[in-house]
Amino acid sequence: MRRREMLGFPVALACGSAVLTGCGTTQQASSAAKPTPAPSQEEAPEVPVTPPEDLMREHGVLKRILLIYREGIRRINAGEQVPAQPLHAGAGIIRTFIEEYHEQLEERYVFPRLVKAGKLTDTVSVLVQQHQRGRVLTGRILDATAQPTPQQARRGLVADLAAFIGMYEPHEAREDTVVFPAMRDVIPPKEFTEMAETFEDEEHRRFGAAGFTGIVGQVADIEKTLGIYDLNQFTPRV
Repeated sequence: MRRREMLGFPVALACGSAVLTGCGTTQQASSAAKPTPAPSQEEAPEVPVTPPEDLMREHGVLKRILLIYREGIRRINAGEQVPAQPLHAGAGIIRTFIEEYHEQLEERYVFPRLVKAGKLTDTVSVLVQQHQRGRVLTGRILDATAQPTPQQARRGLVADLAAFIGMYEPHEAREDTVVFPAMRDVIPPKEFTEMAETFEDEEHRRFGAAGFTGIVGQVADIEKTLGIYDLNQFTPRV
């Protein structure tokens, strides 16, 4: 079942000692009647995913790829072989999931509503410019990692990876803490619900039934290849 679908349940209307079970039909409630069983876990209604939550969890994918980029920088600076294939795979997810999907949702559904309402106009202008610069950097990273990276290209690759990280860390932080919360101020509740459905439909149209979960699995596979999947390895010794 799709994650935002809500299941409907029949409701019995009680009036004194009678229970209305049909149109114009009244039956006396039996004192020995068994209580109505609670809906099973499969029948329980799902909690809808709101548009800001959708966008923020997609930022989680972005953050994990920034960690992949950091590992690439660490290895190159340590004189190790460039992990071209994992970096290329990570940049591919940035291109298809972040730039061509996530950012398109922002530019089509979020930013125009804020600008129309006169809210965060300067911030939106910078965010759009950063989207454009990010696409240039992603293109260069994809080109540099499409095959084993030659020695003379290592420095440029490190610079592009670092520039992407340096821009998108504050970019996503500002969106999560300022832009996405402001959506509730400019989008009516009914349209908010419709937007959630639009986001989900587009996600599954582009990425199939697995959608977001499938993308997270791809990121995890890259992390495992680089040996940075185990969360505990990031816990400091104190």
